[in-house]
Amino acid sequence: MRSGRIRGRGPKAAGWVDGGGKAGRRNRPFLVSTRTTYAPAGVTRLLAGADGHESVNTGRSWEALTRTRVPSSDTNKTVGLQTSRRKGGPVDFAARLEKIAVLARTIEEYRERLIEYVVEDVGFSRRVAAWEIGLSVEQFRAFARTRDLLAERSPVCREDEEVALLLPYDGNTWMNTAILSIWLVGNRVRVKFSTKGSRIARLTEKMYRPVFGSEVRFDHRGGREFMEYALRHPKIPVVCIFGSDRHVLPYDRLCRLTGKKLIFEGPGNDPFIVLDGADLDRALADLMDGKYHYSGQTCVAPERVLVHESLYEEFLDSFVAATEGLHVGPPSDPEADVVPLASVLAAENIRHQLEDARRKGGRILCGGRIEGLLVYPTVVADAIEHMLGMREEIFGPVSFVAPFGFPEEALRIAKANRYGLRSTVYGDPQEAGLVGAVLRGDPYLREVPEMVFGRFGTVSVNEPCSISWRDALITKPIGGYGYSCWVWETVGSRFVLKQGPKLFSLETSLPPAGAREEARGEMGC
Repeated sequence: MRSGRIRGRGPKAAGWVDGGGKAGRRNRPFLVSTRTTYAPAGVTRLLAGADGHESVNTGRSWEALTRTRVPSSDTNKTVGLQTSRRKGGPVDFAARLEKIAVLARTIEEYRERLIEYVVEDVGFSRRVAAWEIGLSVEQFRAFARTRDLLAERSPVCREDEEVALLLPYDGNTWMNTAILSIWLVGNRVRVKFSTKGSRIARLTEKMYRPVFGSEVRFDHRGGREFMEYALRHPKIPVVCIFGSDRHVLPYDRLCRLTGKKLIFEGPGNDPFIVLDGADLDRALADLMDGKYHYSGQTCVAPERVLVHESLYEEFLDSFVAATEGLHVGPPSDPEADVVPLASVLAAENIRHQLEDARRKGGRILCGGRIEGLLVYPTVVADAIEHMLGMREEIFGPVSFVAPFGFPEEALRIAKANRYGLRSTVYGDPQEAGLVGAVLRGDPYLREVPEMVFGRFGTVSVNEPCSISWRDALITKPIGGYGYSCWVWETVGSRFVLKQGPKLFSLETSLPPAGAREEARGEMGC
């Protein structure tokens, strides 16, 4: 049985791509963006043959790059790196990789202060905060593997424009990957951190300024005010938002009026399926890591656990025993596995979900207590589809577990949801692969006539989240379907909806002119 103390990697450990050859300029592109940006086909094969331990074509190893010191002056002429670009042309990619390496070194230098702010302001555990910093710095290596995909692309922004980026409170150091993905292709970026992380935002600004100068700016107005500003400002062609679907849906009309491109990353109510023939030890280890890392406060945490009836009681017993062994404590406790939630709204939503589960016959096998913002790790057994916890994002250390008799039943339950971010399947490799194929959406974002339900942007089959989410947003496209994620944009005179996984770097850049002309010809434009 797995120990109650979680020491492995969790849901932010970023993700997998599904093998194959490099996504290069030989591949045929397709339309994906407002200013007619295009993504090469086969983008999810980017990682093949790359180990990430060396910067690509910079002439210097990653270790050498990260030893570069940052001057204290507030200037964009940092360490002699030139990142200027011709108007409308590609950026100096090698120089930009060097700046990312410099930022990695700077983050390490501010490590203890970052941990302090995350613990005190956001309320994540000290161990998670430290882990996220180490992971983020390590993942910066992956940007070097994007050269073949991105080096010849041009920014979607003109020289006097910028991309607006609104970040969530549950992303701290990891969210640097979102900023850098947009910046790497030559865009200026205007960043808004959550108000919960105002000290984190100001410290991040202090780290960025000597390296990036005015290329990355930090905005300290309120979230709603920032949204209105970004969607109305004529010099912001693209707005990227992490948040709630209910908060973003009302901006549909404004996006139509302004012609802005809006990229939304939102909630999940992710299924975790355990088929007959599954390796229960591996499945349980992955479930514990994914569920309780960040105390369940991630959009890719498993929430609906569907277990084959032949394994149901055995798996429940093991899951409950492991959950009861977790250490609950304050964020400052270095041994804490579960800490109080960062959001009053999340705690209140969970209270309603548990009350609803009790009324509808759910068995609370452990936990079920809520003291202020502290939600004790909870397992709800015998869950049914119309319980709130089986329909809404939970965003805390609570799991709803339900039995099923046949794979078709598990698929029906998994697909019957407004969200389609991530799903996990454990079982016999052949059967699990077939189930995963039914759940899996397209490999990359595409135009759809209406919201697509019952598909997922990431599907992990017999693979832990630490693998299936590796290098998310850098080389692994993220996103999904339904009300989890979407893109609104105006293409010509048409307002279109797109869904599926995507890279911010591709969605905020333009391919070489030849690729644009080829794509237009293929589409009869």
